[in-house]
Order: sequence, then C-alpha cells, then structure tokens
Amino acid sequence: MPRVSASRELLASRNDVWAFIAEPRHFADWWPGIAAVQPDRRGLAEGARWQIITSDRPTLLRRATSSGMLLVRAVRAPELFAWTLTGDHLDAELRLDASRDDRTVAELELDAPWAFGISRALPRRALTRLHTLCQTAAEL
Repeated sequence: MPRVSASRELLASRNDVWAFIAEPRHFADWWPGIAAVQPDRRGLAEGARWQIITSDRPTLLRRATSSGMLLVRAVRAPELFAWTLTGDHLDAELRLDASRDDRTVAELELDAPWAFGISRALPRRALTRLHTLCQTAAEL
C-alpha cells in the first residue's frame, strides 16, 4: 500500500492539541472531506466506530453526500490516535510530540490501496487545518 506522511509544528501544548483531538465531533473540523461525525457511546476509545458523513462533492469513487465508518484502531493519550476510514480503505495514524511546553509536532501518516489514489497532499492539508484550529500558544 502506498504511504504518505506530513508533519507540522502546532502552536499549542500537546495536552491542548490532544483535548481538541479527543472530542470526536472535532474530526470534521480538521479532516478534509468530512462534513459531520456521529461517534458511538465510547467516543475516542479503541474499537469505537464513528459514523461519518462526507462533504457534498462527488469524486470518481464516491457519490455526493456519502457516509461511512471510522474505526478507532489505537489510542494512547496524549500521543497517538490511529484510525481506519472504511469507505476510503484508508489507515491513518496521528502522533503528537511535545517539542516545547507550548508547541507540538504533529505527524500524520496515511496508508491506502493504490487503486484508491491517495493524494500526497491529504496529510499536509489535514495538518494545516489542525494548525489553524490549535493556536492557543501563538505569539501575538
């Protein structure tokens, strides 16, 4: 399976970034193409299954307003969140590392079958959106 990755320094502490990530409904705020998330009662826990609704833009492989499932594969607070988007056959792993007290390095790695044409820009786009949302330590 092709693997793509990106990393980005976020302007917030690792605990602040994790607090944002740990709320399942925030996933749609930073993951490209997701319009809404309906988590199961377990929230962010290994084995949890979240119903996802994608944006209204159709692609070659997906109808407009399609839905799918996000399966949470691994959670180690505040450093690791790994999941599978079942509809896209995409495995993702987000690692958070404290670079300073008020900074976090986020590394996002994606694996998908070659037939699904994973975009090399996807992890970078996701981390850019996460960066925009997590600027609690930004210097003014």
